[in-house]
Amino acid sequence: MDVTDSIKRLRWTVEHHFLHIQAQHDFMRAWAIQFELAYTDFRVIQMALQLSGEEQHPLLGEFAKAYDDVYQYEYAFVAGGLAGFNDKFGGHMDDYQHAESKMLGLIDRVDALPALHTFGA
Repeated sequence: MDVTDSIKRLRWTVEHHFLHIQAQHDFMRAWAIQFELAYTDFRVIQMALQLSGEEQHPLLGEFAKAYDDVYQYEYAFVAGGLAGFNDKFGGHMDDYQHAESKMLGLIDRVDALPALHTFGA
């Protein structure tokens, strides 16, 4: 299975959504669409990791947990806009940045797996 595009898009979305919120930019419809598409990319990568063999299951667990950690921040923004995010997490930007950095690191680890960049792996 080739998940190269999903990895690329998920990396971009995680990074840019954090930067968008950090800069205190207002909510926009395109952001919500990107949020939904990122979930699809996450699920595609998750499925590829599940199919790649038991040796990747620890990475799969870390990857899913890291996504959930980032998701909570992004969902607060999607559900309540900037005000909703700030009400819930405004004082926790360092925690969000840590979650974002951890997710990007795990995306890099997933990206380094050759089996996820070939068809029929």
